[in-house]
Amino acid sequence: MTQGMTENGLKGVLFVLSAPSGAGKTSLAQALLKQVPDLRLSVSHTTRAPRDYERHGVDYHFVNPDEFEALARQGRFLEHAKVFDHRYGTSRDWVEGELAAGRDIILDIDWQGARQVRQALAGAVQIFLLPPSLKALEERLARRGDADENIKRRMQDAVNEISHYREYDYLVINDDFDQTLAQLMAIRAATRHERRLQQAHYDSRVAALLKG
Repeated sequence: MTQGMTENGLKGVLFVLSAPSGAGKTSLAQALLKQVPDLRLSVSHTTRAPRDYERHGVDYHFVNPDEFEALARQGRFLEHAKVFDHRYGTSRDWVEGELAAGRDIILDIDWQGARQVRQALAGAVQIFLLPPSLKALEERLARRGDADENIKRRMQDAVNEISHYREYDYLVINDDFDQTLAQLMAIRAATRHERRLQQAHYDSRVAALLKG
């Protein structure tokens, strides 16, 4: 797939953000969107039922299992996975359309999805968010009102999730929200000017420079 070009000639970049449940990735992704106007958050398809505050097409695209399976068979997902008994998937058409328009995208997905993205799309920048400790993670899950049984299960899954940290380009510890947000913004700013991601752009600029 050919990624799009932004107004300054730099290619759009796909950023993948993963973390164990409760580590703060969704809140940080939302904060990034407010700070970076050109960044878009992918809205996943899911087979789970919407929560009271969630809106179809805004928080998720809510579909039934048969609809999800049909989209998967048609190759319409860039990645898809089963998480906590429900299926989630990222629309390939939407991602390709946004990148073709030159816009950056952030995907809030787990390690399974991140691995599929690496296989399907060269140049994706992958970031893993760590909690400061497992105790802090458990306390965050309790504060947000998760049932004891869910907390136990999510803590078990967190250990598995964290074990895949070596597959990512960047690791960020979310101990202080504002500091973590600043680090994510720095990663985004730096990687947008990374030569391996912007080779064609810089080849053109250097050629023009040398011609005088």
